[in-house]
Amino acid sequence: MFEATTILAYKSNKGAVIGGDGQVTFGNCVLKGNATKIRTLYNGKILSGFAGSTADAFTLFDMFERILENKKGDLLKSVMEFSKEWRKDKYLRRLEAMMIVLDKEHIFILSGTGDVVEPEDGKIAAIGSGGNYALSAARALDRFHSTLEPKEIVLESLKIAGELCIYTNTNIKILEL
Repeated sequence: MFEATTILAYKSNKGAVIGGDGQVTFGNCVLKGNATKIRTLYNGKILSGFAGSTADAFTLFDMFERILENKKGDLLKSVMEFSKEWRKDKYLRRLEAMMIVLDKEHIFILSGTGDVVEPEDGKIAAIGSGGNYALSAARALDRFHSTLEPKEIVLESLKIAGELCIYTNTNIKILEL
C-alpha cells in the first residue's frame, strides 16, 4: 500500500465516476495540496487515476494510452495487454504505482505485479493509503443511500477518507462519464 493518495472509482447504471484527493507527501511533509491524480483517456471514454510515484504514474499513463489506441479503446483487451507489458519489462516492474481504469462497462485495479483486479461487486474500487476508508464509505453509501448520484457517493466517500487518512486531503477532483 502506498502512502501516497486516495483514488476511488464507482460505476453504476447511472454512470461512471472517478475521484482523487490532491495531497502530495514526502515522508511526513505535505509538498502540495492540489495535485491532479485523475484523468480521462481515449477521447474522454476512459477514466483513470493513480497512486504512487508521480513520475512512475505518468510513464504508466503514457504506456496505457498507447495500448488503448492500438486496441481501439477496448478496455478489457487493453488492461490485459498493459498488464503483460508492465509485468514483463524489467524497468517497469520496479515502478511504484497502481492505477484504476474504468469505463461505463468495466472497472479495474492494475499493479506492477501483473494484477488485473475487477472488483467483486463490479462497481467500486479504491487504491492508495486512504483507499480502504473511501471504499468502506462508498460501500455503505451505495447500500444504504442508493438515491445518491455516483458523483455524490465518490465525493462524500473521499471526504470521509480525507478526515481519517493523514496522507489524504479533502481537496477533491472528480471526473464523470
